[in-house]
Order: sequence, then structure tokens, then C-alpha cells
Amino acid sequence: MSLKKQYLKSKPVCKVTFSMDKEAALGAEKVELLGEFNNWNTAEPIIMKKLKNGSFKVTIDLPSAQEFQFKYLLDGEKWVNDDSADNYVNSGLGAEENSVVTL
Repeated sequence: MSLKKQYLKSKPVCKVTFSMDKEAALGAEKVELLGEFNNWNTAEPIIMKKLKNGSFKVTIDLPSAQEFQFKYLLDGEKWVNDDSADNYVNSGLGAEENSVVTL
């Protein structure tokens, strides 16, 4: 898994690329990105594109100078964190943690 950040000079936005390799996807056919940036809305998740090598990737624009909690949802069933997240915080749901991207 990885996070790649590209800050735009023309406006306070960062293009963040979220990617998950085939092994981390655990054989999933569909990977969705959910987090504070889309209000954890499972009805309208950010769909990650499956590449020919079995990995998944998506790039979204996020406001700079902020941080966002997020997780990946594999095949609509299994929640996983990003092992390359900037930080991890308690989700408020027991011992569960969420990944954090800091911009």
C-alpha cells in the first residue's frame, strides 16, 4: 500500500494517490476508499480502479493543510488500514483504528 502526494502550486489542493498492491487486497475483486473526505458514505464510496497486475489505485483531490481519517473496504465486507498511512487514530469503535493522511 502507498500514499503519494502532489501539491498544486495554483491552489490549496493536494492530489493524493491511494494504492493497494495485489497481496494487500487479499484477492478482492473490488476495493473502495472511504473516509472523512466522503463522510464514510458506503452508498457512494470512492471506487479504486483495478489494474492488470491485480493492484488497485485511485487519485483524489483533497484540501491542503488538513488531515483525514480513511480505510479501505474489500468486496464490501472487510475493512483494512493502509500500512503506509501518516498516522493511525482510534476510530471510536472499540479497539479499531483508522488510517490518517496528513496534508
